[in-house]
Amino acid sequence: MRYFLLLVFSFSALTLFSQERRPPRQKNDSLSVNNVKTLPKSAAKKDSVSEVTIRDYKIISFARDTTFLDTTLTVQKEYKYNYLRQDDFELMPLSNIGQTYNKLGVNAERATMYPQLGAMAKHFNYREVEDINYYNVATPMTDILFKTTLEEGQLLDAMLTFNTSRRLNFSIGYKGHRSLGKYNSNQIQSGNFTATSNYMTENGRYALRAHIAAQDILSEENAGLTDKELQFESGDPEFTDRAKVDVRFDDADNKILGKRYYLDHTYKLVRKRKDSSIVEKTSLAIGHVFNYETKYYQFMQDSGDSYFGDAILSTINDKASLKTFYNQVNLEFYNSVLGRLKGNINLFNYDYFFNSTLISEDGDKIDSKLNGAEVAIGADYEKKIGGFLVNGSFKYNVSGDLSGNILDAVASYDLNDKYRFKVKVHSSARMPNFNFLLYQSEYLNYNWQNTDVFKKERINSLEFSLDSKLLGGVSVKYTNLDNYTYFGTDPSLNLEEGLENANIKPYQEEAGISYLKVKYNKEFTLGKFALNNTFMYQAVSQDADVLNVPQLVTRNTLYFSSDVFKKAMYLQTGITFKYFSKYNMNGYNPVLGEFFVQDKEELGGYPLLDFFINARIQQTRIFLKAEHFNSLFGDYNYYSAPNYPYRDFVIRFGLVWNFFS
Repeated sequence: MRYFLLLVFSFSALTLFSQERRPPRQKNDSLSVNNVKTLPKSAAKKDSVSEVTIRDYKIISFARDTTFLDTTLTVQKEYKYNYLRQDDFELMPLSNIGQTYNKLGVNAERATMYPQLGAMAKHFNYREVEDINYYNVATPMTDILFKTTLEEGQLLDAMLTFNTSRRLNFSIGYKGHRSLGKYNSNQIQSGNFTATSNYMTENGRYALRAHIAAQDILSEENAGLTDKELQFESGDPEFTDRAKVDVRFDDADNKILGKRYYLDHTYKLVRKRKDSSIVEKTSLAIGHVFNYETKYYQFMQDSGDSYFGDAILSTINDKASLKTFYNQVNLEFYNSVLGRLKGNINLFNYDYFFNSTLISEDGDKIDSKLNGAEVAIGADYEKKIGGFLVNGSFKYNVSGDLSGNILDAVASYDLNDKYRFKVKVHSSARMPNFNFLLYQSEYLNYNWQNTDVFKKERINSLEFSLDSKLLGGVSVKYTNLDNYTYFGTDPSLNLEEGLENANIKPYQEEAGISYLKVKYNKEFTLGKFALNNTFMYQAVSQDADVLNVPQLVTRNTLYFSSDVFKKAMYLQTGITFKYFSKYNMNGYNPVLGEFFVQDKEELGGYPLLDFFINARIQQTRIFLKAEHFNSLFGDYNYYSAPNYPYRDFVIRFGLVWNFFS
C-alpha cells in the first residue's frame, strides 16, 4: 500500500493539471462485458466514435510498441499460461513452481551495456525495466490470472488499470506466489508489486511515463537428492511419495529483493503540424530518463556443510548488494521524411558491496565493494517507408571500466501481409556481472576478486527471420562469443561426482565460441483439428565444452477447437509433446543462485507429455492441464539439473479473467 500512496503523491500534480471538462457520456459510451467486441483490423475504421471496443484498451511496451488487449483463446495462450506468463519453449523448469529454469537455448544479447548483480538463476521472475508495460484504456480494466501450484499455495497475478482523464493513465499490479513443492525443504514464494503511470498534455508537448517496482523472491534450497539411484531412479513405490525422499539440506534459503523507481519524460521544443490534421511533420524534443534501483542477493544456512567446502563461521549469511543510479539526457529530432533521430548522454553510478573486507591466510585481500561512474554517449534512429522499417540503437562508453559499447540494429520488410522478413544485428562489449568480478562468502572457496584478471565479454550476433502464413516462421541466428564467462570447476582437478559444488569458481574462456541456432514453427490445420510444431536445432563450435545446449528441441501440440453449447463457450483440448536430446545439462548451485558447467552427467532424451482442456466464456479463459502424465508409466530418468528431478504427474487448473467497468 505504501508504494501505491507514493505513486499517487508523485503524480498528484499531473492529475490536477490534466482535469478537463467532458460532455455528458452517452449510454453507448459505457462498457460492459457483453458489449466489448474483438474486431478484426479491417473493421477498426468502421467503429463509431462513441462505441468502445477491445481496441480501445492499449498496452504499450518499454520499446513503445502498442498492442491491444487480447481476450481470445489460442494455443499460444496455452504456452504462456505459466508462472512467467511467457512461452517457455527454451526453458526447462525444476520440480517446484517458480524454483528456477535450466536453459535449453541461448540468447546472449544484452538489454543494457552495464553488468548486473548476478544470481541469474533467481531472476527469471524478476521484472526488469524492459519488462514493464504501460496502459492507455477507455475505462477501468482488470486482468487476473489464477493458477494452482504444488501442495500448499497458489499463484495470483492481478492488475488494475484506470485513468483520471484520457491523457493520464495508471496501473497497479501485484503477482503473489507460493508453492510448497513435492520434495522437502523446497518451498518457493515471491511477490512482485508494480505501479505505472503515463501522461500526455492536451497539446502533446509534454509526455511522461513512470513506474515503481518492489519485488522479492524467497526459496528454500535443499541442494537436490542424496540418493537418486535408490530413492528416485529405481521407481521404488516407497518413495513415490516425494516427501519421503532424502534431500541434502533442510536449513538453507536464498533471497532476491529489489526496489526500483523509474521516470522517462520528454518535452517538445519545436513542433509543426501539417495543416489542421494531427499528422506531425517535424518536431524537436528534449528528454530525460531516471532510474534508481537497490537490490540484494542473500544466501542463509543455519550451519555450514562440507558439501560446499570449509566454512569460516558455523552460520552462513552471505549478502551481496547493488545500488545503481542512472540518468540519461537526450535530444530527439523527428521529420516525416528523414525519420526519427535521437542523441543521448548517459551517466551510470554503481555501488556493489559486502559488509566486510576479507584477508586470506596468504595475505591476499578481497575488497568489500566496487563502485564508480560510467559515462556513455549514444544515438537511436528509426524510419519507416511503406512496409520497410529500419531502427537502431548505439551507445559507446567514454569513461569508466565496466562497459564498452552496445549496438542493436533491425531492418524488416512486410510484403502484402503474407510475408515478413527481418534482419537483426547485435554487438556489445562489457565486463561480466558483478558476482564474477567480486564475491564474498562464509564458505572459503566462494571468495574471489577478478577485477584485474577478467576481460570484457564480447558478443556479436546476426539473425535472419521469415514469418509467413503459408510457410511458417523460421529464424537463423549465428552468435560469436569472446571471453565467455561461466561458473565451473577446474578440469585439472578431476573431481569425483558430487564434489563439484565445493570447488566452483568463475572462469573466462579466452578462445572464441561460435553458436548456431535454427528455429522453425508451423501449424497445420484440418477442419477443427490443428497440429502446432516448433523445432530448434543448435550447434556449438568451441575448444572446451563450456557452452552446453541440446542439439535438438521439439514441441508438438495436436489439438481440437470448437464452439460448444450454442456458441456460449469456445473449447480447445489437446496433447503437447516436448523433447530435447541428451547433453551435459548445467548444474545448479544454491549458494550463488547460478547454474554451472559440468561434464559428469548427460541428461535429457526423455519425452514430456501434457494433456490440456481450455475454454473461453466471454472474457474469461479457463485452463485445466494434466502435466507430465507419461511419468505414470515411463522410466524415472527425467531431470532438470543434476540431482534435481523434474516434477511428477500433476493436475493443475486456473483461469485468466478480464473485466471492465
